[in-house]
Amino acid sequence: MTEQTFSQTSNDIEKAAHVYAELRRTRPSTRRNLKNYVKVFLGIDIPNKRICSEHNSPMDYLWHSFSADFPTLRATNHERRATGNADAVIWANRAGGKTELAAVATLMDCVFKPNCQVRILGGSGEQAGRMYEYLTGFLRNGFEQFLAKPALKAKCRFTNGSAVEVLTQSATSVRGQHIQKLRCDELELFDEDVFNAAKFTTQSTENLTAAMELISTMHRPYGLMQKVVSSASQFGTPIFKWCIWEVIEKCTDRNCSQCPLWDDCQGKAKAANGYLKIDDCITQMRRASRVGWEAEMLCKRPSLENVVFNEFDPAIHVQPIDYDSNLPLYRALDFGFVNPFVCLWIQVDSDGTVRVIDEYIRSRATIDVHAGEIKSRTPISEEQMAATFCDPAGAGVNDVTGTSVVRELRALGIAVRFRRSGILQGIELIRRSIRSGDGQSTLIISPRCQRLIEAMECYHYPQFGGAADELPLKDGLYDHHIDALRYFFVNYNRPSKTTTIRY
Repeated sequence: MTEQTFSQTSNDIEKAAHVYAELRRTRPSTRRNLKNYVKVFLGIDIPNKRICSEHNSPMDYLWHSFSADFPTLRATNHERRATGNADAVIWANRAGGKTELAAVATLMDCVFKPNCQVRILGGSGEQAGRMYEYLTGFLRNGFEQFLAKPALKAKCRFTNGSAVEVLTQSATSVRGQHIQKLRCDELELFDEDVFNAAKFTTQSTENLTAAMELISTMHRPYGLMQKVVSSASQFGTPIFKWCIWEVIEKCTDRNCSQCPLWDDCQGKAKAANGYLKIDDCITQMRRASRVGWEAEMLCKRPSLENVVFNEFDPAIHVQPIDYDSNLPLYRALDFGFVNPFVCLWIQVDSDGTVRVIDEYIRSRATIDVHAGEIKSRTPISEEQMAATFCDPAGAGVNDVTGTSVVRELRALGIAVRFRRSGILQGIELIRRSIRSGDGQSTLIISPRCQRLIEAMECYHYPQFGGAADELPLKDGLYDHHIDALRYFFVNYNRPSKTTTIRY
């Protein structure tokens, strides 16, 4: 090589290095550019294909998070038009790249969004530290130039005023924070008081949109993640959900009929383009229980261990049904003021199938308000009602008012009656209706009864109860709906044992 040739080569290398450095500083302007940026500068090829029809790709989440603060990009980000924030729920499988992807989102926030304050809050210190470790690893991969000074053990600051800090799982650590982005990793493990405090930490600035990202696998049907997912639509919060099929490697040379994954895969891996090794997935499936595999990797129904009605299946027990004028109509009530007042409308057909056709749930209202609502929603007159069953405790006289709920309802024209019974007796009757000894089901719930359906799936025993603790947890969230249903079952067709009190 001549001196001139060497000099030209050196200049070319220098120019290429300069271009590479400038590209690193250039904000991606499209979804494709963002994906390519992460692939080139971080070495991560983020899966960008939705395999299951009801799921998202991991790239969907990253684009939502990144584009939220840029109006020109936000116009194409349809998922967040309905709300004034950039909140998101990320529900994905174990080893689905949730934590690493959230670290990528954090890096993008800090590099391309000046003065963006990001906090990482994990279900445990170890979990929060894992996301921060991913971030510091990215910084060492050519992004040190963006730092104002070397990264510390739990926080780092950037030259543009952005900063990241790891918070501990305590209300004291969370309170007083005023930030733009909060990433809650492994939400299922959070202390509920800490989570409630964290809700008040984010606030938008002129150029940055507040975002609280809730990231987890759903382990339990009655945990924090389940509550968040259930309420997301109410608040217009998008859910980004993916499972093993969105992140598994592409299957190219395997015989499907001989593959242990076939029953779940059904050829999905042929269309995949992820990074999880197929052999690793097969090994994990063989190690795990079926329930664990479905919850942790397929993101299906979470583990039903500890759930009271573990045989309740919405695919079987939830069907579109309406009031049938040819069948008698019953109501079942559970009383409450701070806790919800619950009314269920129920019919029983000629085959003995219990049909729950509607529900009314309301807190902090007086009995006369409830009575008016119940009457207006009942499709027949009070005289035509077959019966209205209620909580026996409603017959107790209140020391302040000198009356009882039962007496008040009677005075308002709603005849109620009750039969005293044990909790376990009612639970067993509901279980028998869900699935009897011969495998038959005699319970159908209308999709209108969303709160009851949720309670059927989530009503559970105390998580740390002893072997002798057979009573379900009275959590004030799910027990009232079940109690109302229980009162129906223990009273129905038992007129000889029903108590009626006259005043």
